[in-house]
Amino acid sequence: MTNLTEYKEEEHYAIITLNNGKVNAISHEVIDNLNLCLDKAESNKKVVILTGKPGIFSGGFDLKSMTASPESALELVTKGSKLSLRMLSFPMPIIVACNGHAIAKGAFLLLSADYRLGTDGDFKIGLNEVMIGMTMHNAGIEIAKARLTPVSLNRSVNNSEIYSPKDAISAGFLDKIVPQEHLLPTAIKVAEMFTKLNPKAHAETKLKVRKTCLENIEKAILQDLEEGLTPPSK
Repeated sequence: MTNLTEYKEEEHYAIITLNNGKVNAISHEVIDNLNLCLDKAESNKKVVILTGKPGIFSGGFDLKSMTASPESALELVTKGSKLSLRMLSFPMPIIVACNGHAIAKGAFLLLSADYRLGTDGDFKIGLNEVMIGMTMHNAGIEIAKARLTPVSLNRSVNNSEIYSPKDAISAGFLDKIVPQEHLLPTAIKVAEMFTKLNPKAHAETKLKVRKTCLENIEKAILQDLEEGLTPPSK
């Protein structure tokens, strides 16, 4: 791992912190690091807490890669979709402690976790792909279908509606919001609660509950590779 992500392990849980510049952009290197962190947490059977920095969880994919070419954008989006697929099928519980803004892939990371904590404040959460000129990729649609309410799915994916943390709960992006100073302590309490779950039962039940969702995402990733995608406008 590099300083793009930080990994801290405690007795029952591991905290993975995104640390990539002003907006915590999701780049190839960040995804590689996240996978290495997940490898370690899985090997050591730790509940995962994924978080960012005060005010920003993640502003989405690295724009330099996304606007370089359609091929470059597809490569990064595919990598991001595979990360979401892994998170949704991860054997240990994953908690996101969302420190503030979560846009585009940042919001998709919320949709890929088992429990999502947000924080009070003037923050934006949502999928802005259509707003910036990018036709939503098939895998993204399948991830959103599985976690957002039917009404919010259309408002979020088709209309790029951006939510406040409070409204993000009813839409399906978050499960609970707390004051900023309580965010990580609350995430740790949730992690401790999740240690009471039987790990084998949790992992097997998760795969049963999400079977159709996971299969649809796998098919959608292949469909995206066949169709390509429209990168965001420069």
